Amino acid sequence: MDIQHQILEKMKAYDTIMLFRHSRVDGDCVGATKGMKALIQASFPDKKVLIVDDEHSDYLAFLGEDDAPVADGVYAQSLAIVLDVSVASRISNPKYALCKELVKLDHHINVEPYGDLMWVEEERSSACEMVADFYDKCRDELTLTKDAALYLYTGMVTDSGRFRFSCVSGDTMRLAAMLLDTGIDTEWLFANLYSVEYNSLKFKAYVYENMHRTENGVAYFSVSKDVQAQFGLSYEQASAAISYLEGIRGYLCWLAFIESPDGSTRVRLRSRFLTINQVAEKYHGGGHACASGATVYSTDEAAALIADADEAVREYKAAHENWL
Repeated sequence: MDIQHQILEKMKAYDTIMLFRHSRVDGDCVGATKGMKALIQASFPDKKVLIVDDEHSDYLAFLGEDDAPVADGVYAQSLAIVLDVSVASRISNPKYALCKELVKLDHHINVEPYGDLMWVEEERSSACEMVADFYDKCRDELTLTKDAALYLYTGMVTDSGRFRFSCVSGDTMRLAAMLLDTGIDTEWLFANLYSVEYNSLKFKAYVYENMHRTENGVAYFSVSKDVQAQFGLSYEQASAAISYLEGIRGYLCWLAFIESPDGSTRVRLRSRFLTINQVAEKYHGGGHACASGATVYSTDEAAALIADADEAVREYKAAHENWL
């Protein structure tokens, strides 16, 4: 029995299913949990499916609210499905540990195996792509609604850079087409995802004016809480600015240092061609080969991360000729 049908059989065994995602939510983890919930509810109307999470994102508010908190006893009788979380410490709702059994569904490097049943495919573009594949493999027993397709397509679009990243495969596009066939209004979706306020455009100019470059080809910028307040940005909006630096010719790595509400500095690392996750792992983070996250707690630590990224770019350029 393939892993998709194993997960389906596990779902059938429970009356209540709790869905969990990672802290610092993004389009993929929100889309995957909401998409899986809609898929299960449409397929098994008698089951209770819940997403209980204190973390929210203004950027994704158009997808709707999550469920109200429930008693610990509900968790104790539930199946937990954790989506898009590589290590258990990043699960945003710690009450996942109360659940009777746990399924891990993830597309990150499997640095920490956990759960009673685990489905990890590192080459997938997103967890939403995996949920779409789950439906596709088990479609004889599942019902795909337009709402479920919208949630899943949202995560696929955002986590793949609008289908531009190297993780995008033929399967990615075939599954995206399957979702589009439900009648998703992509114009409405993209308006919600990518329309910006005027202050956001002013912030973009600020990033370009205040960015820095290293000798070997790393571009980076920093955004303090004061700057976020100056431009009226949420933490998520400030973090999304990492995309502003991705097209600079000759710069194969770009970094965004965003001060978090708790005072730490979250670092978003992106790269073209070379892998960068090994740098993130040195600084309290990790992730995909070319898209990772880290956290630094001092200016010295930030400088060390920049130096490590610069060295990674130098080594790559020295060993490769056709890097543009």
